[in-house]
Amino acid sequence: MSESYEENKNTVIHEVRKKVASLNAIVTVVILSLFLVFVRYTMSPLIPLLNFIPEFSISIIVGIVFFLAVLGLYLSVILSRKTVRIISDYSKRLERMLNITKDLREEVYGDILLEKIMDYALDITQSGAGSLLLMNENNDLEFKIVRGGKASQLIGTTIPMGKGITGWVAQEGKAVRCSNVKTESRFDPEADGLTGFETKSMLCVPLETKNGVIGVLELMNKTGGFSYRVRDEEILRYLAAQAAISILKTQFAEDQKNYEIHLTDMLLETIDHQQPEKRGHARRVAHYSNIIAKALIMTEQEKKQLYMASLLHDVGFLRIDLDEAYNKDVYMQHPIIGYEMIKPITFYAGIAPFILHHHRRFDGYGYPPSDVKGEEIPIQARIIAVAEAFDAMTSPLSYKVPVSLDAAIEELRDKSGTQFDPRLVEVFLSEIAPEHIK
Repeated sequence: MSESYEENKNTVIHEVRKKVASLNAIVTVVILSLFLVFVRYTMSPLIPLLNFIPEFSISIIVGIVFFLAVLGLYLSVILSRKTVRIISDYSKRLERMLNITKDLREEVYGDILLEKIMDYALDITQSGAGSLLLMNENNDLEFKIVRGGKASQLIGTTIPMGKGITGWVAQEGKAVRCSNVKTESRFDPEADGLTGFETKSMLCVPLETKNGVIGVLELMNKTGGFSYRVRDEEILRYLAAQAAISILKTQFAEDQKNYEIHLTDMLLETIDHQQPEKRGHARRVAHYSNIIAKALIMTEQEKKQLYMASLLHDVGFLRIDLDEAYNKDVYMQHPIIGYEMIKPITFYAGIAPFILHHHRRFDGYGYPPSDVKGEEIPIQARIIAVAEAFDAMTSPLSYKVPVSLDAAIEELRDKSGTQFDPRLVEVFLSEIAPEHIK
């Protein structure tokens, strides 16, 4: 929980304590009144000094006590309801913020994440417009998401560090809450001039991590003409803190994905260069594997792993001398070599077993030597085995003499249940068509 939300929680606790203190005061007054009446009528004969307390009739005394008791009861009910309402309101806001945090943490796409942050910020503060800006490589603030009149004109434009309220917030790492921007010397009307939007009130907070500010979240014109409250700032600061963490997470994932794509492309180009007679073989195998995957019930993650394993199933050849590549004993080592190359790389580690077993036969034979057979072989490896065999038989660029589609289909059927998984063969043959052959 962020420090700002802890402050909000302490505020709620303080309000509850004040209500309880008020109720205690009423109860004390009632008890004290009863005590004074008791003392006046029982102890005054013994203690003359108590005669200064006025003497009342029993009916008046009973009336006063009854009135105070009813008043205390009424006020206790009112205070109890207010206390319950305060606690309930806090609980709902807390639950909502936790749900928002969970939603942001689970989002994997950066552009969608930024949209969600902006939408949540506008909703929880009831704002009419807003912007989310991130630091770019020039250390300027770039508009990424904008809501409001003619918002699209600001997308991609930048604000220098330190300029206007937005630049000041980024530079100082502090929030700004302003009920009237015309009285704020740091306000820069340039953005309003570009869009024609009139900013009246403003709430601006930094998107900050332990390594510094990475952007700014700003909201304008609270609906209904109201001013932004301390509570709005506290909630937005909490949202900004969670948003900053989620933004870094998605940026890291996207950077890793880009690195994975570039590395894979480099490996494929190197394989094609080393074995020109098999140029495009890996991509064709991935294409045929994807045909099978679409017909099966596989998760998106499983399909992605299958695709990457299909592309890199022959990566082990990169460590085999070209002069020995077609030596049977050397050739049969490429699944093990590929497995050992891929396994240490974090984002490839999950596909390493598929590369290791893609030459395992369904009947338990094949290479490298292993006790794994049948459905013990990872399904991704069994799919690659079918796809690779089909490409080896049909591609003009294959290292084997290509055969017709009918001949390739007949060969797969003939080896179904021995070399290949019979279920996967039937799935592939039910989906493959002449236009699919590359």
